Amino acid sequence: MDPLHLRSAGTSLVISFSSGEAEVIHWGAELGGHLPDLAILTEPVPHSAIDATVPAGLLPQASSSWRGRPALRGHRIADGVSGLDFSVRLRAVRATVNGNTAVITQRDADTDITVESTLALNAGGLLELRHTVTNSGTSPFQVDELATVLPVAPDAVELLDLTGRWCRERHPQRRPIQQGTWVRTGRHGRTGHDSSLLFAAGTAGFGNRHGKVWATHLAWSGNHEQFADTIGDGRTMIGGSELLGPAEVILQPGGSYTTPALFAAYSDRGLDGISEAFYSWFRSRPHHVLPAASANAGAGKPRPVVLNTWEAVYFDHDLSTLIELADSAADLGVERFVLDDGWFRGRRDDHAGLGDWYVDETLWPNGLTPLIDAVTSRGMEFGLWVEPEMVNLDSDIVRAHPEWIVGPAAASHKDGGRLPLAWRNQHIIDLVNPEAWQYIFDRIDALLRENNISYLKWDQNRDLTEHGHAGRPSVHEQTLAAYRLFDELRKAHPGVEIESCSSGGARVDLGILERTDRIWASDCNDALERQTIQRWTGLVVPPELVGGHIGPTTSHTTARTHDLSFRAITALFGHFGMEWDVREVQGAERDELKRFIGIYKEHRGLIHSGRMVRADVPDDSMMLHGVVADAAATDAVASGTTAALFALVSTRTSFAEQPGRITVPGLEAARNYRVEAIFPAPSDADYAHTFTQVQPPAWLASGAEASGSFLAEVGLPMPILNPEHAVLLKFTAL
Repeated sequence: MDPLHLRSAGTSLVISFSSGEAEVIHWGAELGGHLPDLAILTEPVPHSAIDATVPAGLLPQASSSWRGRPALRGHRIADGVSGLDFSVRLRAVRATVNGNTAVITQRDADTDITVESTLALNAGGLLELRHTVTNSGTSPFQVDELATVLPVAPDAVELLDLTGRWCRERHPQRRPIQQGTWVRTGRHGRTGHDSSLLFAAGTAGFGNRHGKVWATHLAWSGNHEQFADTIGDGRTMIGGSELLGPAEVILQPGGSYTTPALFAAYSDRGLDGISEAFYSWFRSRPHHVLPAASANAGAGKPRPVVLNTWEAVYFDHDLSTLIELADSAADLGVERFVLDDGWFRGRRDDHAGLGDWYVDETLWPNGLTPLIDAVTSRGMEFGLWVEPEMVNLDSDIVRAHPEWIVGPAAASHKDGGRLPLAWRNQHIIDLVNPEAWQYIFDRIDALLRENNISYLKWDQNRDLTEHGHAGRPSVHEQTLAAYRLFDELRKAHPGVEIESCSSGGARVDLGILERTDRIWASDCNDALERQTIQRWTGLVVPPELVGGHIGPTTSHTTARTHDLSFRAITALFGHFGMEWDVREVQGAERDELKRFIGIYKEHRGLIHSGRMVRADVPDDSMMLHGVVADAAATDAVASGTTAALFALVSTRTSFAEQPGRITVPGLEAARNYRVEAIFPAPSDADYAHTFTQVQPPAWLASGAEASGSFLAEVGLPMPILNPEHAVLLKFTAL
């Protein structure tokens, strides 16, 4: 078969079949339209080694003498004997190309195993890859792993991945690439607070705007592994796989298993180039949320300003209090009012009620209608918190159906079976059980049919530890059942938006984002923590899909106190909202908050459609990040239009007594811009707290004009900011 060459947005993917199996021989920079005879890439054969060249296959396999991780691990079970057909020898039998999508079929006739691989190189350069293994034999075949991997170039010498915990999700860590395997394992039954949203290999010292980077993301919301595998000959593969429990996937004759999609991007412009590839893919989806109509973007539905009630009232639900909150929210310009946990039967704290998805008649004798009418009559949408995948032992549904609780034993809880340890006083409802699944679907469906609800905040507040159905591991089936629940509810209620919340940011992946309209990045609303959390979440997920809220002056989770301007600027670069008792906001602070909500509404079209730019700032106590109007997508940025918004952020004290000049990347080199600091303004309540300088830089008070090339190469002297403060900079095209 002839080689395949997929090309898009500066990326080439070349697949050779010269060894008899499919082999990715290049994934990286664009190679142009003509390929040489690929025989020139035949490797030498060293001493004391296999007497042939060893391909790094699209599906690496021991039968080709690959000594790293094999892609497919499994075995056949026949006549009571397991371990048969443990080593498949897949060879390419068919390859078809349609545009930038290739489908490759490889088969081993001796073991009756076939794997079909689909590779799609999207318009923005993002590669989507998945495999389907089919058992054509006459006896069962157990799949232990089917990994999706890609090679990286020899000059990739560093790894970057992300880790974290509750309220501190997605923090970076780096290490050199060395021989051996670096594995990040997620056994949470959900994506996990410590999950690496991105797994990246790159050239030495790669950063936001420089270096070559090869990066992958596994689109799966259950157990998983992500890894870099470097074998003794120096070749490195990166990839990921679903982490299957014992005997979770046994293929009966004719049965198939399809891997989660692996998304992969290459950039020769650092991590910002990786983000561009992911953002392009997200924004090209037919069901993607659209930006607001504005001078910076086409027509669409704006991402509404949100008020969530959790940090305002917690479980204390009172109609008159909530209507007062709605009044205050409407006065500020809020567009979506979300009633959080505490509205359903028996729910006075987090010990009871989960699973009983009926409006509590003692709290709401007339149902939710009076509150919903109060909210919608004030021009706001109404949203509601739910946690459909969980139950409390103290609930009517568990008393009626204790056998619906997930557990490790074959015997149900009803029959004395052991339960996993509780987490936040809750357990998991077994969605693999068709009756339990149908009950949850029917209850959420009824809530949406009987009430004018535009939005669901869908939470999931625990790991799926010891997760089993009928005594066998079932994270795989539970994840698929949860996906089906999302899919069927969306089909029944296409106008309802859904947020994925999972103890904050514990379920953030492209699997769940195919079914939801935004994610809650973290339960932490501390603006200092959020600067890092949102920065690394935004590496993959565009800001219109990332909830970012202004919390109270003193953070609920860290007890830090921050000025409004710092909290507001942090929340701006996402889907903006508030989680705060805004009735308390009065006087100058209320005027400041109203003004900032106006800034968000004016510029959300830009924020939710532009290119994300993160500067490489030499002083690591400072951050400079922003959004630039995509001139290529909009043909041209008109004069007088806001072409960019940047946040200059001070996270702590600096060694230097002044920040000096900081360059601003990402603007059109030949274009002139007017630069001005717009928030906080001198009239704002916390303006004086933000700066610590006897004399500001000359341009701060009156603005400056400069070309994009001047700003990128020379820069501007930045104001001296107090630690944990920020200033919002506006760039107007001239």
